[in-house]
Amino acid sequence: MTTLRPFTCDDLFKFNNINLDPLTETFSLTFDLQYGIPFYLQYLAHWPEYFIVAEAPGGELMGYIMGKAEGSVAREEWHGHVTALSVAPEFRRLGLAAKLMEMLEEISERKGGFFVDLFVRVSNQVAVNMYKRLGYSVYRTVIEYYSASNGEPDEDAYDMRKALSRDTEKKSIIPLPHPVRPEDIE
Repeated sequence: MTTLRPFTCDDLFKFNNINLDPLTETFSLTFDLQYGIPFYLQYLAHWPEYFIVAEAPGGELMGYIMGKAEGSVAREEWHGHVTALSVAPEFRRLGLAAKLMEMLEEISERKGGFFVDLFVRVSNQVAVNMYKRLGYSVYRTVIEYYSASNGEPDEDAYDMRKALSRDTEKKSIIPLPHPVRPEDIE
């Protein structure tokens, strides 16, 4: 039976099977301050309830979700944000991603969020379609959000959102009519 539990520091040494997959948007496990081990530890310290792992009966990590709460309550922008969602290839198509998303949404609901959002590569149609099946819609396109490597051009992202019960009028998911740049995102 799969166990869904809080992520722990020890899990940093057990999730390579998930992070080394080419479809996974990962953060280096170096001591680089921007996206290395300190990056994961920052999330674990500030938003531990938003950092959940799926573990197989034998102790192997199957997937994880990492997120946070952010925004302004006064402007009705307080929300949950999915920073990373990844499931190891051998555990895909079992509903783990949907269950992890559901858990993050429930946490955001309890914390009074208006919506949950995430960023996904425009080219990652498998993920885009999964998020749409889970009730997310494209709120806006962010031009050149993802930095490219190997001399390729930067890639656009979709900012996808799902309204929570506090947003009774669903104002948070009304799509913007024009794309934005990363520096325009609050």
